[in-house]
Amino acid sequence: MAPPTRVVVVFSGGTDAGVAPDPDLIADVPADAFVVAADSGVELAQALGRHVDLAVGDFDSVDPAALAAAEADGAVVDRHPAAKDSTDLELALEAAAARHPDEIVVVGAVGGRLDHLLGGLLVLAGHATLGVGVWARLGPARVHVVRDCVHLDGEPGELVTLLAVHGSAHGVTTEGLLYPLHGETLRPGSTRGVSNEMTGTTATVTLRDGVVLAIQPGELGTHHLTGGPT
Repeated sequence: MAPPTRVVVVFSGGTDAGVAPDPDLIADVPADAFVVAADSGVELAQALGRHVDLAVGDFDSVDPAALAAAEADGAVVDRHPAAKDSTDLELALEAAAARHPDEIVVVGAVGGRLDHLLGGLLVLAGHATLGVGVWARLGPARVHVVRDCVHLDGEPGELVTLLAVHGSAHGVTTEGLLYPLHGETLRPGSTRGVSNEMTGTTATVTLRDGVVLAIQPGELGTHHLTGGPT
């Protein structure tokens, strides 16, 4: 069994061709975090100056030279066949959870295939991450997995969307959002929690049971300017 680790960061998705990644992607990631790279996430980690401790995947999209450099720098490489039942990100999250961290941070881009983006968001809140605090920085967006209580940081007017996943979320209560929820139920497939806005620099989302993704897309809404919809 792997020794416990306080924070594990999972790099996913590599880099956009010709575009240097924003250093702010890892501004909130501790320098001593254990680093897991999912396939071409190796390149993203390297571009941001982070040593890769473990590389996981079938490595069908990573630059072979980048993978070789990571291995030469001490990374353990866990190879999987291309024909497999889990995405590279899910395998990386399982490897991260196996270290029994307090927190898992996923860092990646928001571009690429839509099905991979949707699958990645769902797997963030999957069974592998039960009992672990999980959040992601995907380009300008931040995503927190809420299973009990999460505190959000931002700025007045910043958009916040709450989406129930893997079933209904019950007893959802918010503080610091323009349109508060008071012990309500959010159901998958509903837009009830879309496009709320922060009223200050912090907000809190709590729930009784279920799972919610709290998504901050990195944009400001308009309703905070007038105190409500127009």
